[in-house]
Amino acid sequence: MPEPLTDEELAFLQSVLDLAREGKTEELLGAVDAGVPVNLTGGTGDSLLILAAYHNHPGTVSALLAAGADPSRVNDRGQTALGAAVFRRNAETVSALLAAGADPAAGGRSALEIAHFFDLPEMVDLLTAAAAKPA
Repeated sequence: MPEPLTDEELAFLQSVLDLAREGKTEELLGAVDAGVPVNLTGGTGDSLLILAAYHNHPGTVSALLAAGADPSRVNDRGQTALGAAVFRRNAETVSALLAAGADPAAGGRSALEIAHFFDLPEMVDLLTAAAAKPA
């Protein structure tokens, strides 16, 4: 069984999650380059990508995707980065996630369901246009 993380290690990992929340892309990529997993998740399953999308940092989202972040990750509440971007009405982030293969129907409440629930026709249009494109 692996050794439990120290308080210092836990604090460091929390600071990496905060970098995603704050959109501090260069520092975040530095941590990833130093060995922090690009798909690191916090206590509720929020990945770096989900946090960056929810906090409206499209540049950070694009950089994480380029570094290999999984656009299909679902947190413990069934939420995805795409769903977060739709909720935030961030077309740039939605487009980047769709281009990376994010599924508009994934999650406990999918991005498409969120767009319909909150009456976001521009987001519905983005999502349905992506779904209509041939693979």
